Amino acid sequence: MKYNPEKHHRCSIRLKGYDYSLEGLYFITTCVQNHKCLFGKIVDDKMILNDAGKMIEKWYHELENKFIKMKCHKYIVMPNHFHCIIETSDNYKEDAHVGTSLRGRPLKISLFDIMDWFKTMTTNEYIRGVKNINWQRFEKHLWQLRYWDHIIRNENDYIRIENYIINNPATWNEDKFKNQEII
Repeated sequence: MKYNPEKHHRCSIRLKGYDYSLEGLYFITTCVQNHKCLFGKIVDDKMILNDAGKMIEKWYHELENKFIKMKCHKYIVMPNHFHCIIETSDNYKEDAHVGTSLRGRPLKISLFDIMDWFKTMTTNEYIRGVKNINWQRFEKHLWQLRYWDHIIRNENDYIRIENYIINNPATWNEDKFKNQEII
């Protein structure tokens, strides 16, 4: 199919004019391409991670080592998507990451940098899992090209989102993008 700009255009879902490199708290959701359940399953309203899901969790925690001006907050790896709260701040000092090299670690980062790195690292490791451990294959992309973000504006917003993340496995049966689970 040829590219047709009238049909094939993407509208940005980002807040127009907002600088995503500003300090702040962000709620992020990124989904597996075609909503395939690749990261585990829900049992008795709890998320049971498979090895691929544990790998996603590992790379989320690694973000703080890559980006010295950010902190990882509450998160959940779901069968076919991932929710997290990320904080960026100039208050996080370089010495907070003692023993880690600053080489290749940008000091001014944006949410786009963080998500691009996270999706790249998880995709690369997932591909290795497909080749070496027989993880389920995916088509073209592990993750959907876009992700959803919300700028957390106050403490009530943060608490509401944190509760949403915590309770996400219990609402799995109502998930509109739920696909057949992979064991």
